[in-house]
Amino acid sequence: MGSAVTHAPALEGRTDPGPRHGPVKPPRPDGLKRRGRRENLAGYLFMSPWIAGFLLLTAGPMAASLYFAFTDYNLFDAPRWIGLDNFSEMFGDPRWRHSVRITLWYVVVGTPIKLIAALGVALLLAQKRRGQAFYRAAFYAPSLIGASVSVAIVWKAIFSDDAVVDRTQQLFGIDAGGWTGDPELIIYSLGALTVWQFGAPMVIFLAGLKQVPRELYEAADVDGAGKLRQFWNITLPMISPVLFFNVLLETIHSFQIFSSAYIVGGGAGGNACGPADGTMVYTCYLYVQGFENSRMGLASAMAWMLLVAVALVTAVLFWSQKRWVHYEEGGR
Repeated sequence: MGSAVTHAPALEGRTDPGPRHGPVKPPRPDGLKRRGRRENLAGYLFMSPWIAGFLLLTAGPMAASLYFAFTDYNLFDAPRWIGLDNFSEMFGDPRWRHSVRITLWYVVVGTPIKLIAALGVALLLAQKRRGQAFYRAAFYAPSLIGASVSVAIVWKAIFSDDAVVDRTQQLFGIDAGGWTGDPELIIYSLGALTVWQFGAPMVIFLAGLKQVPRELYEAADVDGAGKLRQFWNITLPMISPVLFFNVLLETIHSFQIFSSAYIVGGGAGGNACGPADGTMVYTCYLYVQGFENSRMGLASAMAWMLLVAVALVTAVLFWSQKRWVHYEEGGR
């Protein structure tokens, strides 16, 4: 007799997909889904003031100004599309080129002097001495009030004819007169006002100096390194991230200067940006074209050109920081 052979059941028609790979996530209960939607809705409600402000006060005006940059618009008539005419007129305007030169001088000369003054005072205040808190507050105070209109008015009075600066010059036999009335000297009074406001970068430098390990200076003293060599080989590399931050921030602020240049230069009228356009920084000329000449289309084109210029300078600074900014982990 032959043995009975049993066969496995046939697999044809099987609908089971077989075992799945990995754990199977249980379905999320409806209650948790509703709770998640409520939390998301609450989050969007809390964010709605910022979103509305961004759309109405930032994104919307930026989009409108980008459109106006290609139009002839004077605030009273409907904008008329003119393409690139505003940009071609801007590049051919000698006063626009003069404003670019004044702004570049202000950025290239004023910003480094301000940062050097801030770092020098921060090095002095980093040392323990009596009354240190008072000196920190005293040096920082000009940064709080320096950008105000009242201080700019006082600064203009100080540098005017027969004022404090003029009389001090006369004591030394210098008969240069007031700086605010001289087209060649008024920009220096504006630069002096900028340097006087070194308190904010000074505080940032001071915070960076506090983070430098004292062991490095002690080892340098043992090796016989002098103060100058310690500053160049220890202090500067260790605070280079802070230095980069200050350079970036102050450069952007220098491109945006307006109120002090406008007030020191003379304010509204034909002398809005100083005698012979002595304080005709870029934003001051933008204001003249937009609000005194009612040429909002041209002013919008100038504003977007300034935005592009600041973006390019920022990109160059970020590219260059790979070569001279040192971080704690040793990278650049």
